[in-house]
Amino acid sequence: MQSNEQYYVPSGSYWPMVGSVGMAALLGGFASSLHDNHLGTGIMVLGLGIILFMVFGWMGQVVQESEAGHYNLQVDKSFRIGMGWFIFSEVMFFAAFFGALFYAREFSVPWLNGEGNNFWTGELLWPEFKAAWPLVEMPDPQLYPSPDGLIHAWGIPAINTMLLLASGATLTWAHWALLNNKRDQLIYGMIATIVLGVIFIGFQVAEYGEAYGHLNLKMTSGVYGSTFFMLTGFHGFHVVLGTIMLVVILMRVIRGHFDADNHFGFEAVAWYWHFVDVVWLGLFIYVYWLV
Repeated sequence: MQSNEQYYVPSGSYWPMVGSVGMAALLGGFASSLHDNHLGTGIMVLGLGIILFMVFGWMGQVVQESEAGHYNLQVDKSFRIGMGWFIFSEVMFFAAFFGALFYAREFSVPWLNGEGNNFWTGELLWPEFKAAWPLVEMPDPQLYPSPDGLIHAWGIPAINTMLLLASGATLTWAHWALLNNKRDQLIYGMIATIVLGVIFIGFQVAEYGEAYGHLNLKMTSGVYGSTFFMLTGFHGFHVVLGTIMLVVILMRVIRGHFDADNHFGFEAVAWYWHFVDVVWLGLFIYVYWLV
């Protein structure tokens, strides 16, 4: 890292445009798949592939610039501020979905039951409605099929909670090893964190298979099904991205790109991973446990 005050200004980049195309394809394909469009899933996978291509390409360019010595303390500060705002935007992203779940659970469902000053709401919209959460009894089972069961907290979700908490501990161990120049422990800590992340993803896939294949719990299972899959699905997507980031950091560690004084790339991914851990704790408590 340079120590002078000259701020490195990179040349124009096409990576933001590539990422925008990938995001448009991902969201467009997802929306199409919700309407049973057979092309939706393929477009969604294509969009995800474009996004991953953008992430690897753009981050590879940043790594090359860093290793070439273009970055100084001012650039490092900019990276930290940028990462902080990125994580803040992710907090707001998940807050919106948690807010939707809270509103449906604490307000909409009780109002449909006529609670408070909303007697006529229930009588006019759904006279036979009985408030309960999770809301699994649908007014039109043909249009919105009711699930046969729910995912219980003390099965796979509890195991996944332990896995993510353990991964946070192993990543902290790796960070400590980096600060103390213990290369072997750094590598072992990174490998352990990646393995725990992959196991988490595997259990999440198994949980979705159980939900769809045996419990008939789907995105179309009313407000509970839609919020459940949106929250857990987006979190799982973030875990996948975080695991990919950890693999990239491990490769850079093996190549000797970091030391005790210059390792923001490692720190940025660690911040992101700990954020994913915290979101999962909120999911486990409010989505799985307190039902």
